[in-house]
Amino acid sequence: MSAPQDTIPGNSSDILDQMDQLRMEDRLGPDGEPAPKTDEEYAQAQLTLRAIVSSKEAGVIIGKGGKNVADLRDETGVKAGVSKVVQGVHDRVLTITGGCDAISRAYSIVARALLEGAPAMGMGGVVQSNGTHPIKLLISHNQMGTIIGRQGLKIKHIQDASGVRMVAQKEMLPQSTERIVEVQGTPEGIQRAIWEICKCLVDDWQRGTGTVLYNPVVRTQPSSSGSVSGGAGYNQGSGRSDYGGSPRVMRTGNGADFSNGGSRPYNRRSDSDAALRGPPTHDENGEEIQTQNISIPADMVGCIIGRAGSKISEIRKTSGARISIAKAPHDETGERMFTIMGTAKANESALFLLYENLEAEKMRRSQLQEAE
Repeated sequence: MSAPQDTIPGNSSDILDQMDQLRMEDRLGPDGEPAPKTDEEYAQAQLTLRAIVSSKEAGVIIGKGGKNVADLRDETGVKAGVSKVVQGVHDRVLTITGGCDAISRAYSIVARALLEGAPAMGMGGVVQSNGTHPIKLLISHNQMGTIIGRQGLKIKHIQDASGVRMVAQKEMLPQSTERIVEVQGTPEGIQRAIWEICKCLVDDWQRGTGTVLYNPVVRTQPSSSGSVSGGAGYNQGSGRSDYGGSPRVMRTGNGADFSNGGSRPYNRRSDSDAALRGPPTHDENGEEIQTQNISIPADMVGCIIGRAGSKISEIRKTSGARISIAKAPHDETGERMFTIMGTAKANESALFLLYENLEAEKMRRSQLQEAE
C-alpha cells in the first residue's frame, strides 16, 4: 500500500485557547507555587503532541481513504493529522491534539496499527522480536529538562513505570528547537509513557511557548550570501543540514504544527514581561513587535556572538531584530537565553540566521573530529 497523497490536516483554530486554558488552570498552593493537578485535570488538559513518521508509516496511520485516522478520531476524540507528502523527503509529521488521556490512547492505537501493519508494508525491520515499535516524539528543546528530570530521575521513572525504553536525542532537529524522544515499547507501555510525558508538558507549558517547529522539506545548497528574503518555505531535512532559499518558521503556543492555519498574532512575551510592558507595542508601520526566547547551548554561544560581537551584530543588522543575550545561564544546563524582539518577519529572519550559524559550527566541529 502506498502512502496516500492527501494530507489529513490538523486543526488550528483553538491553539491559543489551549494555552489560555493551561494558564487558568494553574491553581496556587499555600506556598504560592502551582498546586499539583489531579489525574482528572491532566486527562482534560488540552495540548498537541507531534511525532515523526516515515511515509510508509503514514500510510498505515491514515489508511485507505483516510479510514484509519478517521477511526482514531472517533475512538479517542482527538484531532489528528499527517503532514503532506513532499517529493524526495522520507519524513512526515503526525500531529495529535486533545486531552492527555485521549492523546496517550491515540498513540497507543497508532503503535498497535504500526506493529500490525509494518510487516505487510515491508517495514518488518523496525518491529522488535518482543513485539514493540518505536514512536519518535517531537519535544521542544526547552521542555526536555522536565521530561529527563534532575540527574535523569524523571525519564527513569517513566521507563520503570511503563516498561518502555526512551532515548532523547541531544541535538535539535535542523532549523528548529525540537528534539526527538524515541519511545520503544508495547502499545500499552507507550500509552502509559505518553501519559506521563503529557503531564510533564502540561506542567511545563510556559517553556513550550515560541517553539520553532521541525518541518521536513527538501534541502538545497546554502546561498553564498547567507541573506534571507521573504518567501513561502524554508529548507531543511534530517541529519546533516544544508540551508538555502527562504525561511518559514512556524511558531505556536505549545509546539503544535498548524502550518495551514490562519496567521493570528500571538504575543510571545512571558506573563511577567507582559505585566511590566503593558499592551503590545508596534513599529512605525503598525506591525506588532513580538518577542521570542530561545536557549543556546553554552558551548555554542561564542560562535553565535563572534569575535568582538561581529556575528551577532551582523545578524541584528541583516534581520532588523533586536537581540539581547543573558549574561548568565538560566538553569543547571548552562544554556544562555537569547531574546529576539521585532516584527514577525524580522524575528523569522533572525532565527534563520542564528540556526544557520549553529549548524555551520556543528558541521565545522564534526569535520575537525573526522580529521583527527
